[in-house]
Amino acid sequence: MKFLKWLLAILLFLALLGYFVGLPYLQEQTKKYSPEKTATFSKDGLKLSVVYSSPSKKGRKIFGSLVPHDVVWRTGANEPTTFTSSAAISIAGNKLPQGTYSIWTIPGGERWTVIFNKEIPDWGVTLMSGGKETTRDPENDLIQVVVPRYATSDTVEQFTMEFEETPNLQLALSWDDTKVSVPINY
Repeated sequence: MKFLKWLLAILLFLALLGYFVGLPYLQEQTKKYSPEKTATFSKDGLKLSVVYSSPSKKGRKIFGSLVPHDVVWRTGANEPTTFTSSAAISIAGNKLPQGTYSIWTIPGGERWTVIFNKEIPDWGVTLMSGGKETTRDPENDLIQVVVPRYATSDTVEQFTMEFEETPNLQLALSWDDTKVSVPINY
């Protein structure tokens, strides 16, 4: 019985060590290759921000290969991408209350689905799936919008998200030979 208690104590210690030391170390290591970036927009008292990890192309074919078509993508690398708004806004005609949301996408050859989800999981994919399944819970989806995919004239080496006023505000996502823009009204 004493041996069993010691074994359980050691296993508990190793699990806690892995969670509090190992996991942060792994997250730090992955950010060397896909650095965390922030895009911001501020106007008339409205503040928007997007925090995402930016992987590089590195000579790979991205959409339809590394990032499959018609499958939910965590939209970047590492943790899920987050979108924060200081006030209620409209995303392609859909109301989005003030708050912070995770952004997920379903890339397609002609169109993309962009999803704003109320939940922000710790990591963007499940470890048991080898990174092939996201941690998104569809029941927490607040908005799903479909936007067209455009081909870029130049290759975009690092995944990029930015706010553009052209003349209306849009959240633009660019990588490889692809760009999509999500209309935002405030």
